[in-house]
Amino acid sequence: NFKQNDTKILRSKSLLNEIESIYDERQEQASEDHAHVPPGSHLTFVYEDKQIMEDAASLIIHHVKRQAGIQKEDKYKIKQIIYHFIPDLLFAQRGELSDVEDEKEEDEDEEMDMDESTGATKKHNGIGSSPPKPKLMFSNTGAQKLRGMDDVYNLFYVNNNWYIFIRLHQILCSRLLKIYNQAEKQIEEECREREQEMLTGKRDKNDSPAIQLRLKEPMDIDVEDYYPAFLDMVRNLLDGNMDSSQYEDTLREMFTIHAFIAFTMDKLIQSIVRQLQHIVSDEICIQVTDLYLSESGNCATGGPLATTSSRAAIESNYQRKSEQLMSDENCFKLTFIHSREQVTLTIDLLDTEEENSDGPVEAERWSDFMDRYMNSDSTSPELREHLAQKPVFLPRNLRQIRKCQRGREQQEKEGKECNNKKSMENAENYDKAQCNFKLNSYKMVYVFKSEDYMYRRTALLRARQSHERVSTRLHQRFQAWVDKWSKEHVTREMAAESSKWLMGEGLEGMLPCTTTCEKETLHFMKINKYRVKYSALFKGP
Repeated sequence: NFKQNDTKILRSKSLLNEIESIYDERQEQASEDHAHVPPGSHLTFVYEDKQIMEDAASLIIHHVKRQAGIQKEDKYKIKQIIYHFIPDLLFAQRGELSDVEDEKEEDEDEEMDMDESTGATKKHNGIGSSPPKPKLMFSNTGAQKLRGMDDVYNLFYVNNNWYIFIRLHQILCSRLLKIYNQAEKQIEEECREREQEMLTGKRDKNDSPAIQLRLKEPMDIDVEDYYPAFLDMVRNLLDGNMDSSQYEDTLREMFTIHAFIAFTMDKLIQSIVRQLQHIVSDEICIQVTDLYLSESGNCATGGPLATTSSRAAIESNYQRKSEQLMSDENCFKLTFIHSREQVTLTIDLLDTEEENSDGPVEAERWSDFMDRYMNSDSTSPELREHLAQKPVFLPRNLRQIRKCQRGREQQEKEGKECNNKKSMENAENYDKAQCNFKLNSYKMVYVFKSEDYMYRRTALLRARQSHERVSTRLHQRFQAWVDKWSKEHVTREMAAESSKWLMGEGLEGMLPCTTTCEKETLHFMKINKYRVKYSALFKGP
């Protein structure tokens, strides 16, 4: 089902796992080949049409306006991100914020109280002057100056929320563009059919059988209006004015088999709005945005591709500050490249664990910890006495450990009696497992393709010898349970009826046949095998 699979793909966890798995694969490949990490970005996307971003912004802001849980100041910040910041990053034309100011004035009028005696307006706080307008967040950025230029790039270091929002925004633009291209293709086909109809006097394309049989009314939407009608349908679906099944049926009728990519458009926009709410309210997201704005004044957030080397030092400083700011979560490097009238987005997950090395004191403490961990004799007598009186283990784990200890003692006792030394000579042991410890993070990482295994050469032969005994014992246990259940729930009449049914006796309406029961042995068990033979005049089912 596309809707279920796509809903899983659009989840934040899935988007993060996608790039993290690519990062881990490259790290494993580098460790396996004992070489550096392969070059190239982890993810690359292309924005083919800048105009489609206006439709994406319109749908997002439409849903944002109707969210009562988002404060008015946060809504204004979201609109600045959608209408100003994102177009700047993608080298597109900025949107207009005039409608936002109109909404602010309307909200202010609603907050006024009318004095019943004089008819004069009065604010809640008693001040008649209007409050100052909110400050523009992206009034003068380096990305805004690069619009209209070719062979330029924008650089932005982000955290998880910003990364998820950018990914979802790219998916939204991509799907809107596919729907738009399909609508344009259908318009061209409709024009060719009209021309053919004018020349030949007959129409090649017939209506659907449902319309011909008058089971369904034909659509009252012209092909030229398919894409605007689709945008209106998405808005109605987000507002709850349209049922999802009706939305999908109308899409199928408009765009046929190409409509499936728009089935989850409402889920996609809702996920985008949730991430935008985090971006304008969470402290770490606000700091990421503020750091970009401050570094933009230092020309560390992009510029012409030809002069990239001259900005290497300040861009490295920007990266270092970003990694320190996002030390508790992932740090992503977003690069927007504008070349040959096309915008390419590259995303890289940065490795922030290996940058900071420990000092000699911390390394010494870690070595002491490893010595104590590997050597159990270093435990103090006081600690052993305390653990013996009050062990920090779950009772169930203690029971399992004691059971394993009793079993091990029993095996050792039997091994001594049966000369276990001879059997161990037939065992093959391979101990090549390796692990590395990171001094700065105290993490243990196993080396790729290093392993341990132990194989006893006579194990397969002993298994074949004991197969009959084990199978018989298990069958007898199961048969005892079946007999007990049958004794309690099955009468003699019921057992007799079952036997007659298996032999095909006493049943009317059956084809003439002969049923035989043969005794056979299968997997050391005696079974009844029934065979049915039909007469020559009839064929079996």
